[in-house]
Amino acid sequence: MKLAEALQERADLNRRIQQLQQRLGNNAIVQENEKPIEDPKALLEELDRCIASLEDIITRINLTNCRTQVDGESLTALLARRDALKLKLGAYRDLAYRASQVGQRASGREIKLLSAVSVPQVQTEVDALARELRLLDNSIQAANWATELM
Repeated sequence: MKLAEALQERADLNRRIQQLQQRLGNNAIVQENEKPIEDPKALLEELDRCIASLEDIITRINLTNCRTQVDGESLTALLARRDALKLKLGAYRDLAYRASQVGQRASGREIKLLSAVSVPQVQTEVDALARELRLLDNSIQAANWATELM
C-alpha cells in the first residue's frame, strides 16, 4: 500500500468514527419498553475496531514519514515546514488585506488612515510564500504516491 492510500484510509476511518459516534448518540436513549433503532453494543464494537485500525494506520504513517527522505529531509520535516508555511501565508494574506483597507472615509473631515506596511511588498511576499507552499506540497504528494507504507 502506498503512503497516499494510507492517508486516504486514515481520512475514511476518521469519517467512519465520527459517523459511529453520531449513531451511538442517536441510539443511546430510548423510551421505556422501546428498542433503539440500532444496537449500541454492535456500534461500540464497530467503533472499537475502527479506532484500533486508525491507531495502526497512524503509527505506520508516522513511521513511514520519519523514515522517508525527500531531498535529504524526512517527510516529517517537510510536513512541519508545510504547516508553518500555511500559518505564515495566512498571516501575511491577512496583513495585506487589512493594510489595504485605508480608503474607507465618508468625508474629507474624517481621520485619514494610513497603511503601516507596504502592501505591495507584503503581497510580493504572499506570492512567494504561496509558490513555495505549492512546490513543497507537490513534493510531498509525489513522495506519498511513490512511497510504500511501512
